[in-house]
Amino acid sequence: MTTTPLKNPTLTALPAVERDFVEQISQRYRFTHQELRQINEAALDLVMWEEGVLSQWWADQETKVAVTVDTRARKKKLLQHLQAHLSVLRTEPKTFPEEGLKRPQHTLRAVAKESDKSIIGMCPVASEETVCCNLRTIDAVENCGMGCSYCAVQTFYGDEVVFDAKLKEKLEAIELEDDRFYHIGTGQSSDALMWGNQHGLIDDLCDFARAHPNVLLEFKSKSKNVAYFLKHPTPPNFVLSWSLNTPTVIRNEEHFSASLEQRLRAARQVADRGIKLAFHFHPMVHYDCWQEDYAALAAAVTEQFDPSEVLFISLGSVTFIKPVIKALRQRATPTKMLQMEMVPGAKGKLSYPHELKVEMFGHMYEAFAPWQDDVFFYLCMEQASLWHSTFGFAYETNEAFEIEFGRRVRMKWD
Repeated sequence: MTTTPLKNPTLTALPAVERDFVEQISQRYRFTHQELRQINEAALDLVMWEEGVLSQWWADQETKVAVTVDTRARKKKLLQHLQAHLSVLRTEPKTFPEEGLKRPQHTLRAVAKESDKSIIGMCPVASEETVCCNLRTIDAVENCGMGCSYCAVQTFYGDEVVFDAKLKEKLEAIELEDDRFYHIGTGQSSDALMWGNQHGLIDDLCDFARAHPNVLLEFKSKSKNVAYFLKHPTPPNFVLSWSLNTPTVIRNEEHFSASLEQRLRAARQVADRGIKLAFHFHPMVHYDCWQEDYAALAAAVTEQFDPSEVLFISLGSVTFIKPVIKALRQRATPTKMLQMEMVPGAKGKLSYPHELKVEMFGHMYEAFAPWQDDVFFYLCMEQASLWHSTFGFAYETNEAFEIEFGRRVRMKWD
């Protein structure tokens, strides 16, 4: 007995013509539940990747597969051809459209709410299976307005951006050890700068940093909104960091973020005020011009900034968990981020093959050769083998990484 296609949430995200086509071939070939799921995902992936449509591809293949009275054999051959076609699209470097992929519909409502949720915890991707910096996070705001196609944040929240109405009270209640270093980030559950000082957000966080001089408080962003920091003094144990990517990736996948030029201009403005910076090249994306584009990106940074202004730089790759992949397909927003070969890694996360990561990280680190002795570089959420390939060493424990990170960054802010 076949599954009713319309009950499948992936199928309902398809354009009507493709949805009708899947229904037709489902009845003709009597797909099993598993086969129907594969067909649904393939049809939607092709649409999202803008790599043609299943109906046309299937019709072309049917003319090439010898007619046989054995429908099961014919179905098996067609499914094999489909998987081979998808494999080629995933493994070959993808090409982004020059005009950029279509932006999604994006409407969010900002509210302030009281809750008893704890706002501080370990980084949500912290793991003993990777070389991890033991970052803590403060979730002062939940949900993000950047609309980046690959981001997990937008899969966890609805259409509200929620400010914690008890933020000041909760920050004052955080208990930390006075004799140890803490790296705490604020850009994990939302972009750290795009909301400005709404509801006293930045005021309260700066007060928290001043009260805890053993904390490095990091604001991580893809925004150009630095107006607050051009008018107000900030504590020395405070760093503004930008997640940077190539113009191609920004134009196609980071839909409502600031452009690369705007991000770098904002960073230059605050650096001129004496505020320390950091940069995250994460996620690095594999596509047809990635070598040239990421080398140009590194050159733009080294030309516009001095290494004395930069506390640290991280490198990272595209990484997904299965619920995020499912959510991306159900939203059906045009994106090429899932058009990649996915290999299981630490804690079951899916990412690029090891060999490709070695090439990409090595390429980017080499592009920063003039800065390697003066800026702290690290890999985010990666295994020790990739550290050895990129830097020639790896920290034996996450605690050792955390201690060295603290030592190196404090040399620049003290």
